Amino acid sequence: MRVPHIYQASDIALSTPVQLDDDAAGHIGRVLRMKVGEQVSLFNGQGGEYLCELIEVGKKSVVAMPITFNDIDVESPLRIHLGQGISRGDKMDFTIQKSVELGITEITPIFSKRCGVKLTAERLAKKHQQWQKIAIAAAEQSGRNRITTIHPPIDISDWLGQKSEEIKLTLHPRAEHSIKTITVPDSGVRFLVGPEGGFTDEEIIQTKEQEFVDIRIGPRVLRTETAALTVLSALQLQFGDLAN
Repeated sequence: MRVPHIYQASDIALSTPVQLDDDAAGHIGRVLRMKVGEQVSLFNGQGGEYLCELIEVGKKSVVAMPITFNDIDVESPLRIHLGQGISRGDKMDFTIQKSVELGITEITPIFSKRCGVKLTAERLAKKHQQWQKIAIAAAEQSGRNRITTIHPPIDISDWLGQKSEEIKLTLHPRAEHSIKTITVPDSGVRFLVGPEGGFTDEEIIQTKEQEFVDIRIGPRVLRTETAALTVLSALQLQFGDLAN
């Protein structure tokens, strides 16, 4: 049986009991129904993981004792930052979950003219928290020991204007360049995917002004959630750590 891989947002040290936070404790105690003496693997996003033995399991409190540290690194050598046009329903959740499984480094949800999603400040804050929790759960499931950063949602103009040493990419089915013809710097890749309604002409002009390069990954127009994962997979295959 696989040892559960759990994120714990605190310092962890060998032979020092760790009081698990509410999310981790709830998952271990109520969802997995684990007992004293069973083992879990804890990670705090700072690299590596700790094999721990549960020494206290209650309804509201779970304590683990770190036994050994394993300096396991499954992170891709390729840093990737996705600017994702916010999509409706659970499409955004799906994109975040699968992007994390594929090894993405950062995601910024983006408001654009045609994203079709309007949220109050309170709802937006809750959505941001939800998306970060999805990223944490995906890291746990996929065995990553680092947490993908989900940045607060911002307007497309603000994201495009951010200074960056990364190569900047956008998708276009008739673009001159493909993944195989670009050169990726050590700083990595920043790529932009539009919402379900696509970009306006003005937004496309803005990408050109900020030196984004159009790339093609095939002749067909992809749905927003398909586009992000296809580009990410192609980048990881060409420059990252997906087996080819």
